[in-house]
Amino acid sequence: MKPFAVILLFFCLTFGAYSAYASSDSTLTELDQMADEALQLTKFSRLEEAKSILERFAVRFSEEGVKDGKFTMDELRVLTASHHEALRAVTNINMNVDERIRLVTSFRLAADAISSTHQPMWIEMEASVMRDFQEVKNAALEGDKEAYNQSLNSFLATYTVIQPSLKIDLAADKLQKLDSKITFIDRYRSDFSEQEWADHLESLEQDLQKIFSNPDEDEADPSLWWVISMTGSIIVLTLSYVSWRKYKGERQQKKRKDSNN
Repeated sequence: MKPFAVILLFFCLTFGAYSAYASSDSTLTELDQMADEALQLTKFSRLEEAKSILERFAVRFSEEGVKDGKFTMDELRVLTASHHEALRAVTNINMNVDERIRLVTSFRLAADAISSTHQPMWIEMEASVMRDFQEVKNAALEGDKEAYNQSLNSFLATYTVIQPSLKIDLAADKLQKLDSKITFIDRYRSDFSEQEWADHLESLEQDLQKIFSNPDEDEADPSLWWVISMTGSIIVLTLSYVSWRKYKGERQQKKRKDSNN
């Protein structure tokens, strides 16, 4: 194969890889924008419009996301469940406004978690989550069982907003550890004991801080970087080979001229 043909072939392969990723990014951006629009409409109580956007999201998600295998099975499961809850929120006129917004916000954060490659939006919930948790901890340290239960309910409501996003972004074992501690303090709240609960809450607080403190690393598909690296290397080698052939040809031509002279 001629050098130019080699370069052209690998240029086409690289461009094709970039095109595939660009198409995928375009779909994710579109889905993310739909989720955001649904949330904004919900906040202004424009529920019919929010419902229409969520239904369009489902169609687009099914056509592009599911069909083309853009998402993992866990992502499909989590986002589908979160979307179902958001749709239920905007169609149930008897639902409390705060609860409705909470469910749609949870869906919006989950959609962002799938599309974000660096700083997901759920990270911005750190202040709210940790503030609510601090109230739980304060009530426990004061031995106020009634305040403890009220604060714990508020914390759990806030935590469930980011829980679908955590299922998408966190390793399964890390999330399981966190959820098991939260389930424990919720299930056995009637056995409230100031000192014992202080130890549980201290451990839980450290886990919560960890999930917010580690920024996301670049999660670009390693296969893309492999293609880029290999293509670059081959192009460099090809150009080097072409230069060497040209140099060798010029030397031979010069020798022939010297012999004739």
